[in-house]
Amino acid sequence: MTFTTARASYRQINKLIIYYRNRHFCKSKTIARQEMPIKAALIDLSGTLHVEDQPTPDAVNALKRLRETGILIKFVTNTTKESRQTLLNRLRDIGFQLEKEEIHSSLSAAVEFVKKEQLNPFYLVSKDARTDFPPNDERKPMDSVVVGLAPDEFYYENLNKAFNILLSNKDHKLIAIHEGKYYKRKDGLALGPGCFVKGLEYSAGVSSILIGKPNEYFFKSALTGQDIGVEDCVMIGDDTKDDIMGAMKVGLKGIQVKTGKYLPDVVAEPPPTVMVENFSEAVNWILENK
Repeated sequence: MTFTTARASYRQINKLIIYYRNRHFCKSKTIARQEMPIKAALIDLSGTLHVEDQPTPDAVNALKRLRETGILIKFVTNTTKESRQTLLNRLRDIGFQLEKEEIHSSLSAAVEFVKKEQLNPFYLVSKDARTDFPPNDERKPMDSVVVGLAPDEFYYENLNKAFNILLSNKDHKLIAIHEGKYYKRKDGLALGPGCFVKGLEYSAGVSSILIGKPNEYFFKSALTGQDIGVEDCVMIGDDTKDDIMGAMKVGLKGIQVKTGKYLPDVVAEPPPTVMVENFSEAVNWILENK
């Protein structure tokens, strides 16, 4: 064997050693990640825990079973049609046991944003949701537009007013509480606020400020004050983009349920940690992997 041949063989062997060492390291990291304990569960509400006034299959008992584990529970929702108190009352009326402080909604996050920025917005939100926001200052002109799910408010004159407020000053903000494409009702899927946000963006030439899911800050703020890393947390939801892809991008595990707005043709990329039929099966998976 010549010196040149020997040196080439040495290089090949060295490459193989590095390859298998790195492969073993990556595999070890994956196993370690999978074995990390689940310390918190972020749970979507509409479509996951319930559809309007109907719990999803065995969801009430499943929530009780999950509480018995001692895992931290937060309900993270883009629901903007109802105030937090109305939402709490609705969930308790259909059998769920929860506290107001456990609800982390994009609506409450938007309220805090408006207060922090000292804005005087024009609101495209439902009358009930409007009660969560501070009153308008009638002495000042409106300087922003807040959009939530408000079927009764999305008519031409209101949208045109929002358009003109945004057009009048380039510093006026368009605040999207969320940009959902659609949501689940008893009679099927219904149009969400996303298309109205995008329409105002297009017409006024502005970019919206997204408050709720899949905003990274929204997921992380749900764990504020807790000594829990995102890698120790799971997100349970029906929305492929806002719940699953949004949470997994931040570092959470994603459990997708086939209830609510789930559509088999809308696929998460990367895929969810696990896909199950409903919330009750999601709890079963957590109990098996805790």
